[in-house]
Amino acid sequence: MLLDNKVAIVTGGGSGIGEASARRFAKEGAMVVVADIRAHKVEAVAASIREAGGEASPFEVDVADAASVQAMVQHAVDTYGRLDVLFNNAGTLRPGTAVELSVEDWDFVMGVNVRSVFLGAKYAVPVMIAGGGGSIINTASISGLHGDGGAVVYAASKAAVINLTRALSTDHGRDGVRTNAICPGTIQTPPVQRMMADPVALQRNLDAHALGRLGLPEEIAAAAVWLASDESSFVCGEAIVVDGGLRAQSPLGRLADPRPEALRG
Repeated sequence: MLLDNKVAIVTGGGSGIGEASARRFAKEGAMVVVADIRAHKVEAVAASIREAGGEASPFEVDVADAASVQAMVQHAVDTYGRLDVLFNNAGTLRPGTAVELSVEDWDFVMGVNVRSVFLGAKYAVPVMIAGGGGSIINTASISGLHGDGGAVVYAASKAAVINLTRALSTDHGRDGVRTNAICPGTIQTPPVQRMMADPVALQRNLDAHALGRLGLPEEIAAAAVWLASDESSFVCGEAIVVDGGLRAQSPLGRLADPRPEALRG
């Protein structure tokens, strides 16, 4: 029970990585606030967790809205008495280059992906300090570590999440609040599954990962549980890559001809 008696908030908890993480957190003993802008989704996830013997409370939140995020943190305190873990997982994507992308889509993605992390920390950190410390986990992406084509705002937002994670660690580490980020590769979430309906896109993604497959939401949840737990007590300010070997591979592929005769002379 890695999270026994801890109180955690998971945003984007209605599906994908957030849902898998909320379930895993509860399984590890946490009392979980399952938060999402889709009320019916979090109500269903929270009810399912309770039916399985866990403890969960749903909360409808707009992670880009200050009052909504403040109310979410207060809901955790009112319901469970404190807050130990905040998993800022909610995110979104709008495709396009700088020329193609609308200004409205830029603002929307930066709000959901970056402003949300700032707001989560703004309201969670004081509560965590008052309770003796805590762990903030932010979902970034390997897209924040290199430039993906046709995803200018997503790549920019996830790079911002990574450096915001470092800044939060610098500011609040001595207060006992650890902040870390997870950088997933291609994970089988509902939006990705829709994109992978294109066989060409699916094969390209499979080939890009050294393991030859896509990741599962539960595999990101496993990393999040570890970062939320005391097992990672000396990990602070890190952007942990969980990508099935995607970044390990050179785009050049195998450089040498494997035939023995090619190696002579």
